[in-house]
Amino acid sequence: MGLPRPVLMRRITKELRECGDYLGSDFDFDPEKAEFPIRIDMHMSNVIGYDAPGSIITEHDFVIILTEEYGFRKPEVRWRSPIFHPNILGPDEGGYVCIKMLNEWTFDTSLLNFLKGVETLVSEPNPNSPFGTERCLEAARYFSGNGSRFDARIEYGADP
Repeated sequence: MGLPRPVLMRRITKELRECGDYLGSDFDFDPEKAEFPIRIDMHMSNVIGYDAPGSIITEHDFVIILTEEYGFRKPEVRWRSPIFHPNILGPDEGGYVCIKMLNEWTFDTSLLNFLKGVETLVSEPNPNSPFGTERCLEAARYFSGNGSRFDARIEYGADP
């Protein structure tokens, strides 16, 4: 059992307003007309990700689905654009997103915190916890082997 509808609608309205403030856009949400499940189509720009090894993309589409148990139940998320990532399945594989925040969802977790988590996940993949699909495992190997690399040399008594 979820929250009473008026309380749930106030929560969703407040959280969507916070998301809109963060994203710089308005969500056209009318709690009087809302029917569950509520589908939020998201387009994320200027966040670096990959659609193939070494092929950078900055545009991403995904869907957030809220049920009448929202708050007590985490939102559902489905990725809709091509992506090469160990923790996000492509649309052809179901589009599931493996984000720690979803596994640790509590009543106090908000949509804004969740969106920030997705934003971070896209640009900072976790190759140590991939989905078990061939493509995600390939992405995990790629991101494990292609992190930042430094070479250094130490000299003594030399001017910079």
